[in-house]
Amino acid sequence: MKEILVFGGFGFLGHYLVKELLRRQYSVTVADIAENEELIDQVTHHYCDISDRNQVSSIFKGQQFDIVYNLAGFANLDNAIKHPIKTMNLNVLGNMYILEECVKQKVGRFIYASSAYAMSNKGSFYGVSKLASEKIIEEYHKKYNLPFVILRYGSVYSERPYDNNYIYNLVKKAVKEKRIDHHGDGNEIREYIHAADAAKLSVDVIESDSFSNLHVILTGTERMKRLELFQMINEILNNQVEVNCNDSGYQNHYKFTPYSFEPSVSKKLTANPHIDMGQGLLECIRAVHNE
Repeated sequence: MKEILVFGGFGFLGHYLVKELLRRQYSVTVADIAENEELIDQVTHHYCDISDRNQVSSIFKGQQFDIVYNLAGFANLDNAIKHPIKTMNLNVLGNMYILEECVKQKVGRFIYASSAYAMSNKGSFYGVSKLASEKIIEEYHKKYNLPFVILRYGSVYSERPYDNNYIYNLVKKAVKEKRIDHHGDGNEIREYIHAADAAKLSVDVIESDSFSNLHVILTGTERMKRLELFQMINEILNNQVEVNCNDSGYQNHYKFTPYSFEPSVSKKLTANPHIDMGQGLLECIRAVHNE
């Protein structure tokens, strides 16, 4: 029985991932700041804030893990925009603390929960944090031969109440307030995937070597406009919901696709007048001589 460690295993997607791992007879340890009454008796649970290096290190003491998942950190784009420093501490530094321990313990494979926004010029600090972590994971693989799989999740939803569960919160407002307020024009396209399906695919990648050291995109198969989603909810609720698309601010979210091509262009700047190279070398030699 393989030993699996899941950081953020009691979160939105983590809940479903842990359930799927248990269903497939894995031994699961969860490191999270939250608790989960449904799963707490079926796993080994450790309180862990991944921004605290000592807490991360303590999880690995006395136990050997075959596979480590990191689903912890900021997952809400709008909250990440409000808290950029905390976002980087959790999503980048916290991830590095976990990577360091995986290298020390020679973990068999590291699975990272990234985002479609890692491929986009949208997503603000959240997207930047995910892309930075992806690049760091790749570098750990190059330098320390740490096997990895990076999972880029698209629009995940479920029936469980989490602040980053967009569809659940949308439906909740529609049911309670009989209204849907959207800050885009409604033509944005998403490929929704249920968290249970995303969890199954997230476990599939550890049961095959064909995903080793790859980036895997996990999205649904049904392309749907936001407006179509709103209309579907409205119809299910007997057309009693007022839908408002005011297009007042959606600049940090992608509209049709998360993919972006934005080559970095450098502008050459030269000093004029400038210190001559010979003069610069003489200054260096003089400084060394004076020492």
